[in-house]
Formats: sequence, structure tokens, C-alpha cells
Amino acid sequence: MLAKDLLIERYILDHTSPEDPILSELNRRTHLQVLQPRMVSGHLQGVILEMIGHMIKPKNVLEIGTFTGYSAICLAKSLQKDGTIHTFEINDELEEIAAEFIERSGYRDQIVQHIGSALDHAPNLGIYFDLIFIDGDKREYPEYYLMAKKLIKPGGFILADNVLWDGKVVETPTPKDDYTQKILQFNQMVQNDPDVQNVILPFRDGMTLIKML
Repeated sequence: MLAKDLLIERYILDHTSPEDPILSELNRRTHLQVLQPRMVSGHLQGVILEMIGHMIKPKNVLEIGTFTGYSAICLAKSLQKDGTIHTFEINDELEEIAAEFIERSGYRDQIVQHIGSALDHAPNLGIYFDLIFIDGDKREYPEYYLMAKKLIKPGGFILADNVLWDGKVVETPTPKDDYTQKILQFNQMVQNDPDVQNVILPFRDGMTLIKML
């Protein structure tokens, strides 16, 4: 980042509601103990997820990609009192740290952890969701989207993280770069979909907000 970009980022964070101490500790633990810690949502994205959630007031949320649980806790803050988040993570090595902080956050009764593929198991829950957050394997984003459209309620919202993929979406991907190619495919699928209204929010690595029409 350029020096001015860092100053602007610091200014934004200084003028954003302070980070929950539990989330701050989780962020630190993730950076100390987990590979690829930049995948954690972090303060700015966490507040944005919580605020979007408050606007939607969801009862049922599906999260694809728990990682260490930061985003699940943020979304839980916006749930209806009897609401539930079902969050899926394929890496079972992350289950313990996510479970610890979910418990400490006070939202254990509303966050249901699943280890395994959301593509394999989410359709079997028998639930239609008000909000779906896609943040799993980027190579499966097109499949996640097709599944999400079947599981989302009319008028519901889908969020998808990392849709700018470190700026690679405006470059020509190599033939072996499955990650970028699938993100590009996903972005085009959403843009060409007559059933939705969509916008890319250009913070961090880009997040698409999709509303079912």
C-alpha cells in the first residue's frame, strides 16, 4: 500500500465504531496461529457485515466459509432473537479456534458450526435463508451461487467476498489460474442474471451485494 492509502485506511478505522474486544482478540489469535491470516474478515468488513445484517434483520443465515469465526460472530449480532446462522468450513483444523470464540462471544446458541462442504450439506438442511454470505473456495463460487439461488428467500440477499481478487479481475488470467477464472465467471454470472440487482462494494478485496428480485 502507498503511504497515503495507509493513512486513509487508518482514518476510516478511526472513524468507525470500535472493534468488539472479543473480535479484536480473535483477529490477533488468527494472525498468530493460523496460516493465511489475511483471510479473516477484520474490523472494517466485520462492521459492514453487521450493519448490512441489521438492515436485513435475518432469521436464517447461511455462511460458506467459517475460517476462524469472525464474520459469523459479526452476522450473529444482527440476527432476530430466534435467528440462526449455519456456517460451513471444510478445514477441520480451524474448528477449535472458531468454536472457542463463538462460545466466548455469547452467540453459541445461534451459530451452528458444520465441518464439510456447503455444496454437499446445506441443501439438506431444509431451510430457506434471508441472507447468504459466500466466502469459501473461490474455485467453487459459480457453484455456490447456483446453490444460493435455490436456498435464498424471495427478496433475500447474497453477499460474496473477494470478488476483485487482489485486482486480478482486470488482468488476463493464466490458463492454470483457476481461482481468478472462477471469480471472473462468478462475477459475469451475477452481472448477467436478470433475477437480481447487484453492486460491487470496493472495500478491501471487493464484496458483491446481491438482492433477489
